[in-house]
Amino acid sequence: MSPAVYLPLLLVLSSHQQVASGSHVLTNQPVVALVGRSSLNNTQMLRDSNDQCDLVMNLSAADRCAFVKNTPDCNMGHGFINYLHVAFCLLPPNLTPLTITLCIIWLLFLFLILGLIASKFFCPNLSAISTSLHLTHNVAGVTFLALGNGAPDVFSAIAAFSNPHTAGLAVGALFGAGIFVTTVVAGSVALVKPFAVASRPFLRDVIFYMVAVFWTFLMLYRGTTCLGEILGYLGLYVMYVLTVIISAYIYNRQKNLMNSSVRSAAHNPAEFHSSDSSDDDDDEVPRLTGASIQHAYESESEYRPLLPYSESTSRILLSSLNPVDNRKWRRKSWSWRVVKVLKTPVEVLLLLCIPVVDPDKEDRNWRRPLNCFHLITAPLACVLTFQSGMYGDYLIQGQFPLWLLILLMGLFLSAIVFCTTTNDCPPKYHPLFALLGFVVSAVLISAAASEVVSLLHMLGVVLRLSNTVLGLTLLAWGNSIGDCFSDITIARQGYPRMAIAACFGGIIFNMLFGVGIGCLVQMINTHSDVQFESEGLLTWVLAGSLGLSMVLSFVIVPLSRFHLGRIYGIFLLVFYAVFLLIALLTEFGEIHNV
Repeated sequence: MSPAVYLPLLLVLSSHQQVASGSHVLTNQPVVALVGRSSLNNTQMLRDSNDQCDLVMNLSAADRCAFVKNTPDCNMGHGFINYLHVAFCLLPPNLTPLTITLCIIWLLFLFLILGLIASKFFCPNLSAISTSLHLTHNVAGVTFLALGNGAPDVFSAIAAFSNPHTAGLAVGALFGAGIFVTTVVAGSVALVKPFAVASRPFLRDVIFYMVAVFWTFLMLYRGTTCLGEILGYLGLYVMYVLTVIISAYIYNRQKNLMNSSVRSAAHNPAEFHSSDSSDDDDDEVPRLTGASIQHAYESESEYRPLLPYSESTSRILLSSLNPVDNRKWRRKSWSWRVVKVLKTPVEVLLLLCIPVVDPDKEDRNWRRPLNCFHLITAPLACVLTFQSGMYGDYLIQGQFPLWLLILLMGLFLSAIVFCTTTNDCPPKYHPLFALLGFVVSAVLISAAASEVVSLLHMLGVVLRLSNTVLGLTLLAWGNSIGDCFSDITIARQGYPRMAIAACFGGIIFNMLFGVGIGCLVQMINTHSDVQFESEGLLTWVLAGSLGLSMVLSFVIVPLSRFHLGRIYGIFLLVFYAVFLLIALLTEFGEIHNV
C-alpha cells in the first residue's frame, strides 16, 4: 500500500480531467471562453476573477503569466518561492510535465527535511526539556512527545489555515492522515505481528478521537467557528491528557497494591500483570540485564582510548559537524547510504544552526565551540526564516537592520560563553540550549511546512486538483509515511502494542492542535471568526470515511476480544483502498450529487 502506487493514477486521472472537462469549463465559464479574443476581455476577466487562481489553466499559455501576476489569490503570502510564478512565468509552457516532476521531487525533499528536523533536533530537545522539568513518562508522552512526533502535521495545518483558500489542505491532510494511520499503519502492524491490544487505552483513544472528528465535522458543516468553540476544542485535548494521567495513576496504585499483597502471600507477581492497563507497554520495553550491559560496555570499550585525553577545540568542532557514524555506515544497506548522502548537506547546515541537548550522555552533548557558534547562527536563522523571511530586511526605525542587531548580540553572548566555559564540563545553564534548539527547530519546521503548502497549492492549480484531495494524498502521505515505517519496524521487533498506541495517540494531538491552533492563528490575523470553504462532496466523503473507520474499529475490536489478527489487518488495508478509490472518483466527477 505504498503511496507511490497511487501517484501515476493521480496524474493520469488529472490529465484525463483536463481533456474531458474542457468543454464543460467553457460552457459554464463564459467569461473565460472569451479569453484571448481581445485584450479588453483579458483585462475584464482578470478584474472579475481576482480571487480565482484556479482559472489560470483555462487561459491560453500566453495569458497565464499576466493572470498570475495580477490575481491576488495567486500570491499566497507564505513560502520563500512563488511557485505559480515559476511555473507560468519563468518556465516555458511546453515544459509543464518537467515542472511537475521537479516539483514532486522538491516536495519529497521538503518532507525529508521536515522529518530530519523533527527526529534529529526537535524531539531530542523536547525530551531534554521534559527531563529538566522532571515530567513523568505519561505527561511527557501526551504533551512533549506528541508534539515532537506530530510537528510536521501540526505546522503544515497551521500554515494551510493561514489562508482560507488552502484550509482544505489542512482538513484533507488531517483527515487523510487519520484514515491512513488508523487503516494502513494499524493494518500493517496487525499483519506483521498479530497481538492483543490493550483494551482500556484503545477504547479511550478511539472515543476521544471520534469526538474530535465529530466536532470537526460539525464545524465544517456549519462553515464557521468562533473563539469560544476553538477554546473548547483545545480543551478537549486537555481533558484527554488529564484522563491519561489519572488512569495511569489509578492503574499504578492498583498494581502496587496487588504486587504487595501477592508478595505477602509468597506468590509470583508476574501472574497478576494486567493486559489492559494504560501502561501495558511495560512488558514490551526491552530490559537491560547485567549480561547485556556488560556486553554493551565491552563493545564500546573497544573504541575507548586507553588513557584519558582532552580533544582540541578545532577537533571538537569538526567531529560535532560530522553526521555520519562510521560504524553504522558499514552495517547499513546501500539504500540507507544513498538517503544518508542526500541528507548529509542539510544535516550539516542544521547542525550549524540548532543546538541539541542529550540528558542521557555524560556531557549532555556539550560541544563548546559549536554551542558558542549556535548563539550566533540560531537567532539569525529564526529572524531570516520566521514567516518566510518577513523580518529579514526589517529596519529598526527605518535605519538599522534587525538581522545586524541580532548578529552583534549573538557575537557578544558567544564571546562571553566561550571565555567562561571549558570543553570538558557543560555549564549550569546548558539546559537553556535545549530551549533555544526547540525554538529554532519549530521555526524551521514552520518554514518548511509553509513551502510544502505553497508547493501543493501550485500542483493543485496545474493539475486541476482540489486542496482537499492534495491534502488527503500527498500531504497526508508525506507526513505519515515516516510514522508508518517506524511503527512497522517497532512491531517487527516484537512491540506491536507500542506501535498501535503510537498510531492512535498521535492523531488525536494532530487533529485537535492542528485545527485548533490553525483556527486561532487565522482569527488573530483576520480579527474575525474562521470561515471554512467546503470542497463539496469530497469533504463529506473524507469525514464520513474517517468516522466509519473509527466506528468499525470501536465495534469489531471488542467483538474479537481485542485481538488484532491478520484478517483484521487485511480488512483495514482494503478499507483504505476503497476509500481512496471513492475519493478520487468523487474528485474527478465520476461520483457526484444527484
